[in-house]
Amino acid sequence: MENGMHTDRERCVRAVQSKDARFDGWFFTAVLTTRIYCRPSCPVVPPKPENMTFHPSAAACQQAGFRACKRCRPDTSPGSPEWNQRADLVARAMRLIADGVVDREGVPGLATRLGYSTRQIERQLLAELGAGPLALARAQRAQTARLLIETTGLPMAEIAFAAGFSSIRTFNDTVREVFALSPSELRTRPPGKKTGKTGRTPGAPQATPGVLCLRLPFRAPLNPDNLFGHLAATAVPGVEEWRDGAYRRTLRLPYGHAVAALTPASDHIACRLTLSDLRDLPVAISRCRRMLDLDADPVAIDDQLRTDPVLQPLVDKAPGRRVPRTVDGAEFALRAVLGQQVSTAAARTHAARLVTAHGEPVDDLEGGLTHLFPAPEALAALDPQSLAMPRTRQVTFTTLVRQLADDTLHLGVDSDWQETRARLLALPGFGPWTADVIAMRALGDPDAFLPTDLGIRRAARELGLPSTPAALTARAAAWRPWRAYAVQYLWATDNHPINFLPV
Repeated sequence: MENGMHTDRERCVRAVQSKDARFDGWFFTAVLTTRIYCRPSCPVVPPKPENMTFHPSAAACQQAGFRACKRCRPDTSPGSPEWNQRADLVARAMRLIADGVVDREGVPGLATRLGYSTRQIERQLLAELGAGPLALARAQRAQTARLLIETTGLPMAEIAFAAGFSSIRTFNDTVREVFALSPSELRTRPPGKKTGKTGRTPGAPQATPGVLCLRLPFRAPLNPDNLFGHLAATAVPGVEEWRDGAYRRTLRLPYGHAVAALTPASDHIACRLTLSDLRDLPVAISRCRRMLDLDADPVAIDDQLRTDPVLQPLVDKAPGRRVPRTVDGAEFALRAVLGQQVSTAAARTHAARLVTAHGEPVDDLEGGLTHLFPAPEALAALDPQSLAMPRTRQVTFTTLVRQLADDTLHLGVDSDWQETRARLLALPGFGPWTADVIAMRALGDPDAFLPTDLGIRRAARELGLPSTPAALTARAAAWRPWRAYAVQYLWATDNHPINFLPV
């Protein structure tokens, strides 16, 4: 779908009248007669077309004086796929806002990270989203507050500051304005009301302090096999595990740490978060969604890939494959180097030794997680000889550590994909495979491609596609801009081999 769908009035009206959930998060419907805004799939009777206006973000609706619908909970829609498939200023800014940068560092901090002036950022966000960075961050704070009100028994004062509000008065005013209910009314709504996306009855306090259970929505279809299968197969002992049908891992967050347990269900991902600091809730949710690629638009992706007669039967057999990503770009890059030219089991062993020696210990009362993956700064003084790998790869690893630690190399949601790929290729021991797998899984480039991957080449031969990297790259031009998703379908034909990774 193209940018600015909210400006295509006829298309938006059709989506609302058909209650099409595929468009949730792409735009929001504001109703002039009720002053309420909804997601396109809202279950109520659609308003008359002349009473509808359309906005590109929840923040824009709030700026225009509309309050959130109590039935469809538009504030809990899946995020717009635009921010994951684009690498321009607006998309990078939106990813940083979702990661809590405005709340922690203000708009000047956002501008510094992006390398633009605050005025340029505000102008571009207003032009495309109808709201500036402060309004967008405010909308996110309101949603965080609602989650905490409805899923914990915390005092309102603690919720206000955990959600990022500077004062209790601002918290109260914002909640009333956005939801047309006071914080206490949100908590005491009748238990017969639908729980929406939090998965809990409003007013039911959480049994364990710091533990929240919620639902992560996604656009259907979603095929969890490759997503959770890959994460489980490559899990680093102590940092990740598969337990009781859930993928669990530790998270390093701005104010502390967390343990996330993610379980696939038919229409959502069940998420159980154990947080050491509740201020990290929105960041933890954002990173889990990003790791599972939940804001993708599978219909648009699969429709494009189906135009290739070779890929069509693969897509039809198991539609909705996602790209398994990561919660920490630096961690993934280090693990990618540890996995160069060795089996998956060996890569996990190398990483587990690193975690035991240099990771930060954490308590996990529900499972076997023991550490946070070590930050680059904790590895800066690492003796290369302690790494059980060839000398050339020791140099590759320690060079990467040094550049990540001093921020010469930055791997974040705000990274420019092409520029970062070029920086990676300039490092010793980095070839196209390592640079592109980092681009695909750490940076989130949906068009990253791995023509030298052995599993991809085996799948190509089996399907009658060219198997040499140059010829396969030329053939894959028709799959753009979704080549990273084509990789998932090709891997599936070869039972997703992840051994003997190239450089």
